[in-house]
Amino acid sequence: MREIRFEELGQISHSDADSLMRKMQAKRIEDEIPDTMLICEHPEIVTVGPRARNDGIAPPEGYDSAPVDRGGGLTWHGPGQLVVYPIVKWDLDGESNVKAVIALLEEWVISAFNDLGINGSRDERMQGVWIGDNKVCSIGLSFLRWTSRHGLTINCNTPPGRVERVSGCGLGTDTTTSLAALGINNTTEEVLGALRKRIETLSRIE
Repeated sequence: MREIRFEELGQISHSDADSLMRKMQAKRIEDEIPDTMLICEHPEIVTVGPRARNDGIAPPEGYDSAPVDRGGGLTWHGPGQLVVYPIVKWDLDGESNVKAVIALLEEWVISAFNDLGINGSRDERMQGVWIGDNKVCSIGLSFLRWTSRHGLTINCNTPPGRVERVSGCGLGTDTTTSLAALGINNTTEEVLGALRKRIETLSRIE
């Protein structure tokens, strides 16, 4: 079984979080720290993954941006978004490839949503968690010696229209949105509480 601790950082710049993730990933590889979920919120920024850079996809005008080395394309960060960075050594049975790890994270979010009465699901168009035809949770990881960095975002009550304008991984504008925009009024604190209760989803051996 895996024990995972949660560390809440509050609001932190993406650059500071990235530096912290790198340091903690190195420590986790050497077993100097336990598996850890870093919980935070960022001031508004769009991170640009290699897929977006390779395809020449840039954030809309008026958005600050930063390159990242996680999988995926564009991801919006900002107020009202819950950010979860798993600094986790994926060494249990059934965790032998990236697809399997992504599926575990998706299942974690879907089960937490279910406890809140939210019908989340997967969609063949893109990894993450969807509600109907809209994506509300994005997932993108980077691995070193099978220990992850970067992670997932859940758009709870983000500023109207901001995340919607960012075309994540070629999905088109307005595909990615927030719970609030869909009429679901759970706060980031409530979603985090549900995730904490469902952490066993990532702790079991298949």
